[in-house]
Amino acid sequence: MNARKAKHGWVWTLFFSVFSLLWIYPIVLVFINSFKKKAYISRDPFSIPSGKMFVQMENYINGIKKTGLIEAFGYSLFITIFSVAAIILFCSMTAWYITRVKSKTTQTIYYLCLFSMIVPFQMVMFTLSKIANMLKLGNPVGIVLVYLGFGAGLSVFMFTGFCKSIPLEIEEAAMIDGCNPLQTFFQVVLPIMKPTCITVTILQAMWIWNDYLLPSLVLDQKKYKTIPMAVQYLKGGYGSVDMGAMMGVLVIAIIPIIIFYIACQKYIIEGVVAGAVKG
Repeated sequence: MNARKAKHGWVWTLFFSVFSLLWIYPIVLVFINSFKKKAYISRDPFSIPSGKMFVQMENYINGIKKTGLIEAFGYSLFITIFSVAAIILFCSMTAWYITRVKSKTTQTIYYLCLFSMIVPFQMVMFTLSKIANMLKLGNPVGIVLVYLGFGAGLSVFMFTGFCKSIPLEIEEAAMIDGCNPLQTFFQVVLPIMKPTCITVTILQAMWIWNDYLLPSLVLDQKKYKTIPMAVQYLKGGYGSVDMGAMMGVLVIAIIPIIIFYIACQKYIIEGVVAGAVKG
């Protein structure tokens, strides 16, 4: 019986290993084509760059110059870091309050957060852009508030699930030792929430870093561009695209988030499982 299970285990491992290559291959293909002349990208996209095809770092240099990628990278980094920090701070506090204070108000807040996960973004696009314009949110600081609103639903849901697994006795002991509610949260509860904090950070950072639609609706595009917006500007008139520069820019754009994900991926399952446990 054990031998049969081991055999099936190897079969499944082999199957999913091969299947995972289908997801990795597009990234490898972009990386390979980022070193080719743009004429060869469309003509021979699957070959290894060599000879006349190989242009070294030319595509990367052209992409950076044409898109203003360094400035766009700075805006993307600023928006991602501060949006994620705001989501972690405020959503964790909200979830703790919802869990510990049993009232109709907290139940309403919780269900509103769940409802926000169901509403399609397309339904609020026009209203969002109008209100953001009225409130002067078309800048990197203003869009952080917008991301906080859109990221709150999933984050509150995950934090609430985890808070239910935290023994109330720990917080009562902190109160007896003289901690006020804020001290209890930051010194006791928040460190216990670390697995879920990391999980939420990864999910929200990947979404915000790669998001194109929301910044294009909210930000003043004449002054501010994130990396996805900068990549879009490589498209010329009549649908023409500088494929070489685009491939180089795409590689630069995905490297930071891939490194971040690989470094933190082991915490995802830990955080999700911990959030699913109820005390």
